[in-house]
Amino acid sequence: MSAVSTIQIVKRSGETEDLRIDKLKKVIGFACAHYPACDPLELEMDACIQFRDRMTTKEIQRIVMQTAVEKTSVDNPDWQFVAARLLAYDLYKDAAINRGYRGHFGYGDFAQLIHTLTDKGLYGTYLTETYTDSELAELGAYIKPERDELFNYAGLRLLADRYLIKDFGGGVMELPQERFMVIAMHLAMKEKDRLKHAKDFYDILSKLEITVATPTLSNAGTPFHQLSSCFIDTVDDSLSGIMNTAGATSMVSKYGGGVGIYLGKVRSRGASIRGHKGASGGIVPWTRLYNQIAISVDQLGTRAGAFAIYLDVWHADILDFLNLKTNNGDDRMKAHDIFPGVCIPDLFMRRVKERGMWYLFDPHEVRQVMGFSLEDFYGEEFERRYELCVSEERLAIKTEIPAIEIMKRIMSSAFETGTPFIFYRDTVNRANPNKHAGMVYSSNLCTEIMQNMSPTVFAGEELEDGDVVLRYKPGDFVVCNLSSLNLGRIRSMDDIARIVPIQMRMLDNVIDLNYYPVKQAAVTNRKYRAVGLGTSGYHQYLAQHGIKWESDEHVETADKLYEEIAYHAIKASMELAKEKGTYAVFEGSEWHTGEYFDHRGYADERWTALKRDVARFGMRNAWTFAVAPTGTTSLIAGSTASTDPVYAKFFVEEKRSGNIPQTAPNLNDKTFFYYKEAHRIDQRWSIKAAGARQRHIDQSQSFNLYITPEITAPEFLDLYIQAWENGLKTIYYVRNQSVDVEDCVSCSA
Repeated sequence: MSAVSTIQIVKRSGETEDLRIDKLKKVIGFACAHYPACDPLELEMDACIQFRDRMTTKEIQRIVMQTAVEKTSVDNPDWQFVAARLLAYDLYKDAAINRGYRGHFGYGDFAQLIHTLTDKGLYGTYLTETYTDSELAELGAYIKPERDELFNYAGLRLLADRYLIKDFGGGVMELPQERFMVIAMHLAMKEKDRLKHAKDFYDILSKLEITVATPTLSNAGTPFHQLSSCFIDTVDDSLSGIMNTAGATSMVSKYGGGVGIYLGKVRSRGASIRGHKGASGGIVPWTRLYNQIAISVDQLGTRAGAFAIYLDVWHADILDFLNLKTNNGDDRMKAHDIFPGVCIPDLFMRRVKERGMWYLFDPHEVRQVMGFSLEDFYGEEFERRYELCVSEERLAIKTEIPAIEIMKRIMSSAFETGTPFIFYRDTVNRANPNKHAGMVYSSNLCTEIMQNMSPTVFAGEELEDGDVVLRYKPGDFVVCNLSSLNLGRIRSMDDIARIVPIQMRMLDNVIDLNYYPVKQAAVTNRKYRAVGLGTSGYHQYLAQHGIKWESDEHVETADKLYEEIAYHAIKASMELAKEKGTYAVFEGSEWHTGEYFDHRGYADERWTALKRDVARFGMRNAWTFAVAPTGTTSLIAGSTASTDPVYAKFFVEEKRSGNIPQTAPNLNDKTFFYYKEAHRIDQRWSIKAAGARQRHIDQSQSFNLYITPEITAPEFLDLYIQAWENGLKTIYYVRNQSVDVEDCVSCSA
């Protein structure tokens, strides 16, 4: 080690000095302190051999950190936590320099930080307008810096790179616990006892017991506080309707929201326009327009927008639609950057099973000739009207095709591209607790949101005092407000009872404290007050409880666990209604009538009591439960994603800064056997468990199918049929082992 001591290093101030091994030992000792399996001397030796003369202290810190990261293995996963403590130490030093601290580093005067970042335009003025300096000081004193030790390296790295507030030059200005406290403060602003609730919110966030949606994680406390994940619009069959959706979704994408669009009302190729036969170009040109918006209106250059577009399986353009992302055919009929979804009724699935015929129609012609919109109905009434269309000779646009041929197109596209997403529309609408107030036509970008939808309709253009004013009748423009319970940190049902009411209050507050890019979104969000409490860490929960994925015990556990979460979410919404009032159209809903509870067989004593309380006091939220993908936020929380199985027990992520080995959460001798990899799992067990969960989820879940290139067509088809028969509402991606698909960042919760 004597040779190393002659190395000159360049300090952050620009001064040079001899490398101080005693300082290095102190830092490494601090990082390894709670991890006896990680030898600090071993880390020191392996790092020191990479040192060279006139290195910067920043480079030395990076080498030591990367050396610790690369030691992570199945045999010793604790090195990823050592690396995380080294990264935290680095963040503390950077923040101290950027904040102008002298003589100490790390967490400082919180009230002063809030004022400084507000003055710099990095925080919104509403924080200092709401909280007094004494309140800021009290909240600052409540921050627990030691909770930074809960992060593994990959999670803290992601949080630091993407979500901590930085100055306009990219310098770190905010530390992890401050980000959590600012989120908590933002969401508690309108509470009567805002300090109590801010502390409650902070606790479950900082303990990584819940995660919030990525827009909330990044935007809470900032001037443009768009906190919601996804928005869903229904396109009216008119040029003004199509272009209004283009404008609204552009604004949503600008502020980081994912977009879902239902195109099923728009006329097909060859349909008439103002009586001119064959004039319509169909839905493909408009899909290509939305595709271009997704590319062009990105989120401040950080990533492209993300749009999912849904179409009914009986729409005359469905075959062109299913080819949008594939690599064969005319490129002028492609839209490679959108995510297609197909809305499928029960009748189609029955026709597929019996190898029957299927008919395609133009929705505009159906309206003109039949006097109704076929897409406005579901279940038996849809089937009755569909058969009327089949037998109606006046319908010129009517194509007969074997149902299995359309299903083959769906499967072929899914095998090649991972899409289309599947939306089982009859299952969704039968289970809708608010069918008295509308209908669900499609889902969002991640297939977990199921809320009433309707198009915004152009009402006219007028001159008022020399200004041109456009008027629209707002439709139900759906907003997704998401947060996930981290099941990896749930030790008992008491934890669920403690956390979920706090989480539901946070989600409900998002609605009133949000920045809405488009006005109709604000109208809909306040009308229904819908939220989506979800889960992450599901496979971790199973592994920690010694439950095999491919087992009846798994299905039974899913049933009991999600019933427990649903109970506390509904109860919390009822308690909020008692305190703050119900959502606007509660009366007549299945919450109000009790049918929601009856349909699900909730008949024991506590459910019966809750049913009575809901009828008496109401519900604050029209929908409560939706399981989002959580790919990003679960990585930050150190848990498994959503309800997905792990890809691998151990894998290496390649980054420009170096490789990052990662293990399944809490991987040890006891959990190792229970972490079976996604592509090795019999998907029929995943479908059974998803069906058990779905009974308790009033919206849906981002459910993925994992297949290998060796799957046969009959086996693949059987998975779609089983998903439908088990009561799943949607299928998200088909994750073929040989195909990469892009996860939604916006919806991660």
